[in-house]
Amino acid sequence: MTKPSNVIVTDFSKWLEEGGKSLNTISTYQRELLKYQGWLHQYSIDLKEISQNDVQNYISFLEHQGKSPITIDKILGAIRTFAKFLKRPEIIMDIQIIPIDKKDEIELLSISECEQLLNQVKKDGNKRNIAIVYTLLHTGIRVSELCALNKSNLDFTHNQLFVYPAVGVQRSIPLSDEVKIHLINYLESANIVDALFISKSNERLTERSIQYMLKKYDVNPHKLRHTFCQRLVDNCVSLEVVSQLAGHKDINVTKRYAKTRLKQLELEKAIRNTFYDDTLG
Repeated sequence: MTKPSNVIVTDFSKWLEEGGKSLNTISTYQRELLKYQGWLHQYSIDLKEISQNDVQNYISFLEHQGKSPITIDKILGAIRTFAKFLKRPEIIMDIQIIPIDKKDEIELLSISECEQLLNQVKKDGNKRNIAIVYTLLHTGIRVSELCALNKSNLDFTHNQLFVYPAVGVQRSIPLSDEVKIHLINYLESANIVDALFISKSNERLTERSIQYMLKKYDVNPHKLRHTFCQRLVDNCVSLEVVSQLAGHKDINVTKRYAKTRLKQLELEKAIRNTFYDDTLG
């Protein structure tokens, strides 16, 4: 069986770029379309000629593979956009998927996605935005807390960020070396008197403006906060410490990240135990 042509995926990527989509979005959609194309190729189906039934069968396949509802929803989003590119909206109509249980699912960035995000923000070169993304990702503070930060909240001598939430207990968060570097770079490039993160008109940034800035990178403050907490748990930091750093009032909120970690460990253990004998031969 000959290898499928990637011309249509390349054309789709160019169309996305012309439409102003971010490099993260283009890369994600391209990757998912190539996976879908590979799956279709097994059944001698051309990506340009897909039907609603082909999409539904692929979604069912992903569900049987154990993909989470959030992951499947993202993949379907890529196919939905591809359908717009083809000007064939009918191929994604009435697709049946398992609904997302928002209480159990936590949206996170993988390590590679974090690297991709940071590389893209640094490539764009806006020192303020670089400092914002690093601060959110490496301290886990809420967007409301970020907007409320003043220059006086920073203590570079002791590498601490002091957070004074409107509701709840104040806390101090150690600054990673990278956050410190990018905050200093930003401060050296801006005339900061009081409010830490300001607009071009020297006004304190609003939550809405932060969310708008992050949207072009296909992330939101909640996802960065979740990623911060999950990475700490994955590195065996105690729930009490994670809870304190995140400013959780109830440690049960923090326990969600432990459940996510345990679920992943269970999956890894299942594969390891099932295929243990295969490594002996």
